[in-house]
Amino acid sequence: MKNRSLVALLVALVLSLPAFAQSSSQDQTPAATAAPAQPAAATQSDQSAVSNQSTASATGKPLQPPAREGFWGRVNPFARKKYVQRQTGPIRDRLNELDELTAANSKMIKDVDARAQQGIQLASAKANEADQHAIDAGNKAQVAQQTATQANTRLATVEQVVGNIDQYKATNQTEIRFRPGQSVLSKNAKAALDDLATPLKNQRGYIIEVQGFSSGRGQAAIATSQKMADSVVRYLVLNHEIPVYRIYVVGMGNAPVPAANEEGKTARRTSGGRVEISLLKNDLEQLASSNTAAPQQ
Repeated sequence: MKNRSLVALLVALVLSLPAFAQSSSQDQTPAATAAPAQPAAATQSDQSAVSNQSTASATGKPLQPPAREGFWGRVNPFARKKYVQRQTGPIRDRLNELDELTAANSKMIKDVDARAQQGIQLASAKANEADQHAIDAGNKAQVAQQTATQANTRLATVEQVVGNIDQYKATNQTEIRFRPGQSVLSKNAKAALDDLATPLKNQRGYIIEVQGFSSGRGQAAIATSQKMADSVVRYLVLNHEIPVYRIYVVGMGNAPVPAANEEGKTARRTSGGRVEISLLKNDLEQLASSNTAAPQQ
């Protein structure tokens, strides 16, 4: 019986210790000592303290542990729900703040990456545009070089033509025979003049030299040779529309003619009536052909 009383006393003592410890921890808190009958004021002060700690934590400083500790130390196994909330409130606020900072940093990193990608794309577009401009400039430079080369070639041709503008070269010669005392063209003579004048249509840079020769002496021979030469010129002008300013007529009479390809021999005189027609050309035709070929290139 005595032992049972002792055990009951020990159990009662053990059960009273948590209540005594709880009251002791509450007595040590400033809020319980100052106004135990006003829980609302204590709650507001705790909220302001938590807000101050949250504001202070925004500066990046670590959380400060509580200045005073209860009977059980930092962790009270018999703590109430409000006490736990007061203790974990700053930690929860700090975690929320860290989440907000992480989200803001992520957003900032995405914005920076987007701007960097946009800048890279813009720089690439500018580089491609610059390359295209360089290619166009190179093509234009090549075209300009080709044009300059063609201009130099044409200038050299023009200089050569101008230098030889009065230098005519014989390209074709025809001789027409007349019966003594006549100046009428025969059928064969007209055919020979047609072969000479037909290719000259729409050509430039040529002249026709007509020389009449007649047997006899003195002015009579000159007049006869002039009539034969005039008959040739008349046929060329009327039938082939050869401009008169391209024809040069000379009545040579019975003037001596140098012997062709016979060195050391004296000149011979004409024994009958004849007219020599010589076609002379310079380099103007070559210049005209180059002018027509240049636009086709």
